[in-house]
Amino acid sequence: MSSPSSLRDLYSTNTPSWTFANPANASGPSSPPPAPPNTPSYTFSNRPAQNSIFELSPGLADPGGADLRLLLKTLVASAFLQYTSTAIAMPWEVGKCLLQVQWVPRDAGEEEVIEEVVEEEEELSSDSGEDSYFADPSASAGPSRYPAPRPADERGYIVRKSVMEEGTRPEYVLPVGSVNGVWAMIKRLGGFRSEGWLALWKGLLTSCVTDLLSSTLQPLIHSALQSIFAPASTSPYLFPNTTTAILLPVASHLITGFLLSPLDLVRTRLIVQSFTERHRTYTGPVDALRSIARDEGGVRGLYLHPHLLIPTLLDNSLRPLISLGLPPLLAARMYSNAPISADTHPVAWGVVELASSCVGLLATLPFETVRRRLQTQVRGSAAPLKTCVETRPAPYNGVVDALWHILTEERSDLPIQPRRRRRGEEKGKGKGTDGKESVEEEDGPVSWWRSTGLGQLYRGLGMRLGASAIVFLLGMVSGGDEDAGWAEL
Repeated sequence: MSSPSSLRDLYSTNTPSWTFANPANASGPSSPPPAPPNTPSYTFSNRPAQNSIFELSPGLADPGGADLRLLLKTLVASAFLQYTSTAIAMPWEVGKCLLQVQWVPRDAGEEEVIEEVVEEEEELSSDSGEDSYFADPSASAGPSRYPAPRPADERGYIVRKSVMEEGTRPEYVLPVGSVNGVWAMIKRLGGFRSEGWLALWKGLLTSCVTDLLSSTLQPLIHSALQSIFAPASTSPYLFPNTTTAILLPVASHLITGFLLSPLDLVRTRLIVQSFTERHRTYTGPVDALRSIARDEGGVRGLYLHPHLLIPTLLDNSLRPLISLGLPPLLAARMYSNAPISADTHPVAWGVVELASSCVGLLATLPFETVRRRLQTQVRGSAAPLKTCVETRPAPYNGVVDALWHILTEERSDLPIQPRRRRRGEEKGKGKGTDGKESVEEEDGPVSWWRSTGLGQLYRGLGMRLGASAIVFLLGMVSGGDEDAGWAEL
């Protein structure tokens, strides 16, 4: 096959033309040049927006005005998705909250001493036939035993000695120390007679409204603060070079948490209270707000009481401060050669965020636990809350007092396995060489967790770490998309 002498012989003038629709000029409308005859033309236009019920980002700024039906449909879809996502995570949140407020005293689970009063009958004389004839035949079986009378209060009720006693424990209270994790609490709560599986969604509506308002108010407050204090600041938040880059987001989270703190209080009370109708204190979030405002100091008591204000400020300032300031510090330590970011090094940045989340939980979870316990306490003229878990009989006097008593009064080795021993005065048994009573005790290693309440401050830590690991894995699979994973529980 012969090749052409020149490439000009292969040139053809009959080629398709590409025509683009240009907008009109400022001077006047101009029509595009006509296409040559007998040649196909290709015009590229914008892709039409799909009309779906789950379309959460519609074009509402059309020239003809906003579509009210589309806006209403978008709001309904957004609320439905928020409610569904909150309902999925609610059982784990309920289990974690109940573990945080549960009081496990150090003496719980110790050997329960069952006292018995033993009456010794006098030995019958063998030379007295008349006494033997009238003697009770059942007396020959041994001495008679009956339990010692229990002490009672002035109203005749038996005094409760230990939280492990089954007879004096209220019917709506879960046995103390029977679970050691969030998943175990979920199963225990679902199988408990006074609670049931529907109790895993206590406070669902309040949690959904709180999350929706928080995600809406925080960006608005942040934009307002930025427009006031840093109108010309355009520096990114990764590796900030100014203090406003961290202070403004932390301030926005703090203000949002302070404004929504009454809803968080109501949510905790609804989760902790008994699910049984006759032992229930509040019928719903509106009734809870009305009752708390009436009996516990009004609106001022909802916001400015020291047991509520100080934990709110600590909780809502430490979490955003650690989540914003700790990743750059860890990145500078772990990767000192070159700076990294989520755009340039997604895998390395994911590792940094996972490490900062774990470290942050160690610092913030104790204050969250103290906040939940102080929210459970009633104040003023309010009646004591009938909780579905054991709570401390004496109230805490603040954050420091709660931390100290949790560490010094409680134990962390859960679940508790109670042991019993019997103490009596039976003749010939339980006597030592000196004639005193001797009780045999089982020897076994004593865990260090039994003598400290440190583990009580970190209830739910394993679940939170697992959620952070899942978010990290989903981010790696999705290629570093920030919206691909679940939010941290």
